[in-house]
Amino acid sequence: MTAPSQISEEEYRAQVQALIEKISAYIEHFHGGSVEMVSLEGDVLKVRLGGACLGCPLSPSTLHGWVEGTVRQFFPELNVQDVA
Repeated sequence: MTAPSQISEEEYRAQVQALIEKISAYIEHFHGGSVEMVSLEGDVLKVRLGGACLGCPLSPSTLHGWVEGTVRQFFPELNVQDVA
């Protein structure tokens, strides 16, 4: 899916990027990990976990619970994928 018709593709991408940065700031502050946006193509948002998330047995919960859950609250059309 593309950006909603009310905003440009660039603005849509910027909004998604800003949300990922906020999620990452939370993860960094409380858990020492991070998340970065790798790409946004259609309805697929690819992200990469880093920092303390690397090798952590709870990283799938972080990815699906925090990252994907939060993204879907604001952008329900997006599917989040990890590109570890």
